[in-house]
Amino acid sequence: QTPLKKTNALIAQMGITFLNAYVPSALCCPSRASILTGKYPHNHHVVNNTLEGNCSSKLWQKIQEPYTFPALLKTMCGYQTFFAGKYLNEYGAEDAGGVGHVPPGWSFWYALEKNSKYYNYTLSVNGKARRHGENYSVDYLTDVLANMSLDFLEYKSNFEPFFMMISTPAPHSPWTAAPQYTKSFQNVSAPRNSNFNIHGKNKHWLIRQAKTPMTNSSIQFLDDAYRKRWQTLLSVDDLVEKLVKKLDLNGELDNTYIFYTSDNGYHTGQFSLPIDKRQLYEFDIKVPLLVRGPGIKPNQTNKMLVANIDLGPTILDIAGYDLNKTQMDGMSLLPLLRGDKNVTWRSDFLVEYQGEGYNGSDPTCPGLGPGVTHCFPDCVCEDSYNNTYACVRTLSTSWDLQYCEFDDREVFVEVYNLTADPHQINNIAKTIDQEILEKMNYRLMMLQSCSGATCRTPGVFDPGYRFDPRLMFSNHGVWARRFSAQSL
Repeated sequence: QTPLKKTNALIAQMGITFLNAYVPSALCCPSRASILTGKYPHNHHVVNNTLEGNCSSKLWQKIQEPYTFPALLKTMCGYQTFFAGKYLNEYGAEDAGGVGHVPPGWSFWYALEKNSKYYNYTLSVNGKARRHGENYSVDYLTDVLANMSLDFLEYKSNFEPFFMMISTPAPHSPWTAAPQYTKSFQNVSAPRNSNFNIHGKNKHWLIRQAKTPMTNSSIQFLDDAYRKRWQTLLSVDDLVEKLVKKLDLNGELDNTYIFYTSDNGYHTGQFSLPIDKRQLYEFDIKVPLLVRGPGIKPNQTNKMLVANIDLGPTILDIAGYDLNKTQMDGMSLLPLLRGDKNVTWRSDFLVEYQGEGYNGSDPTCPGLGPGVTHCFPDCVCEDSYNNTYACVRTLSTSWDLQYCEFDDREVFVEVYNLTADPHQINNIAKTIDQEILEKMNYRLMMLQSCSGATCRTPGVFDPGYRFDPRLMFSNHGVWARRFSAQSL
């Protein structure tokens, strides 16, 4: 069973599925900023979903927005560009110019004010506020986005190439399904993998605080959320079908690239965390990536390690723009899409997240003390100030490994061998070979200070990797200080 049958048939089966696609930060705003800029969070400085965390702030608008890949497509490559849906969580905030702010690079702009909604929302229509109510036929956001997209395809100029970014909030909470889909998937529940509802032993304190086993009400809540998310995706599936049909009708399907992806994963009960994202594990950082288009053979899969920082460089490459002129950290996927045989590709990438917390205690869970947030249901907290970490995720012929360090009092380390332990149950930080630990620590420091081309240097298990142990001791512990110094 899947809610995305049409998407699978129209994009995956007609093109390529990337089996190892990731986000460098499993949270909406940092992840979307990475897609737009082609940069890691430490280079675009969007660290969480708040204005203070640089989400859609004045600083972001001044320093990053003019250099996003859509801005380059429009100004340098002559594209007409269309945006519809959720942009950045704090978009439209009064302190950041309100909905009157239209980011550079968009010819047509239909952006949701603030975070995900399905009804009763405001859109910025090219800088003018448009209110929507709760009448399904005219207000259900996924369908509104589909209709606006179809209108653009109907009325756009045929003399310029076009780029569209359609960003449905679905399947984000509040998980409001279209009325015709509220009875779907009645017997679907969250997957019961081997890491479901177990205690996260040997993990950092935020995971250890989760109550195990979960209460029946928590399990019911997460199963219900899982089902509702699938229901909201049925409307996304309809949107994909409508767009592909329209492109076909216009005679443009065969020369248009279509990318389908997400800004983060999600957990539902793994290590007894009921629901959220922002953790370092596969279930939160791994995302779907399906691509069809000219020169892409149907029904392919690709195992290379790809990340959302690669989307901007790929689209600019397709448009013929010289990537050396950008400051992007990612790599163009075009050689992989075309099936080039001798591509040198990365064997690792960086995952980084800066925790978010309240100064005060959570009023619903006073016993937990200050600094924690998102404590629902049953006072299981999903985030905190010191849920701040950085990881190297490595995938090479010989290793499938994740190495993580926390910026907390204990400088906690987590290491997983995903070949032996795909569900990341056993932290092997204390038993893995010391030399590998040192190399990974060194590589992490390199990646955390990388920018542009230095983000694409050989990883620890590449033949071209160079390791100078003398550098270890002068730099040790630098990353924790640098991390806090760079936070805004």
